[in-house]
Amino acid sequence: MDIEFRKITEFPRGTLAALLKEGYSFEPKFERDFYKQWQEFDCFFYDNPHIAEFSGFMTVLNGKPIGFVSWNPSKLPELTEVGHNCILPEHKGKGYGKRQMREAVRRMAAQGPKRIVVWTNELLVPAQHTYESAGFQFVKKSEETLCPEYAGQRIHYEIIAR
Repeated sequence: MDIEFRKITEFPRGTLAALLKEGYSFEPKFERDFYKQWQEFDCFFYDNPHIAEFSGFMTVLNGKPIGFVSWNPSKLPELTEVGHNCILPEHKGKGYGKRQMREAVRRMAAQGPKRIVVWTNELLVPAQHTYESAGFQFVKKSEETLCPEYAGQRIHYEIIAR
């Protein structure tokens, strides 16, 4: 069966935080340092379904969520920033993350930003490949202020949308 992209709110509250927890399970320090923020993010999207519908979607395989992507359109029309982008570990390497990001770029571009921006960390090499495969261009590296001891430098990418 093929993947499909569905509304985040079609799935129970807590799904986003659970996906992030599992997605970052390769490095337990992410959960230690960010789980509370992931829970707050999850609550925000479920408390504001109109924002969730406009700013993200769930990637689903055989009726079960295997990932999701979100974005922040609050600086439109200047830019949209990719927020969380997650595919469960057992589904990595199958092209789902690339397809998810390409769909996200298509949806973000339809909202009219001049630029779509994203950043990731040096440690997250698969994410770098995903962004590059979706058309993002490397902009710069900078110091990571939140978790440099295990994530490395921050890597900035962008797409000029119009």
